[in-house]
Amino acid sequence: MTTQPGKMQIEEQIREYVGRSFLYGDSSFSYADDASFLQEGIIDSLGVMELVEFVQQTFAVKVNQQDVTAAHFDSVSKLAAFVRRKLSDPNH
Repeated sequence: MTTQPGKMQIEEQIREYVGRSFLYGDSSFSYADDASFLQEGIIDSLGVMELVEFVQQTFAVKVNQQDVTAAHFDSVSKLAAFVRRKLSDPNH
């Protein structure tokens, strides 16, 4: 039986991954959780594809092509909410 990550645990994992992968090891993710990855220049379009892979591997959820939008992948908050929806309803 797989347990779902807690509320802050998802955000923490996203922050850690983004810091390590896109801020070149800067573990002090100094952006607000609702800061836009794209507008802040943290992630570009290729980075979004890396985030998709990260989400699928880390949280064991399927990300469909139509899921890959700024509404889901453009901030820590948006991505964490997307992951929670997928974990609670994998058919979503």
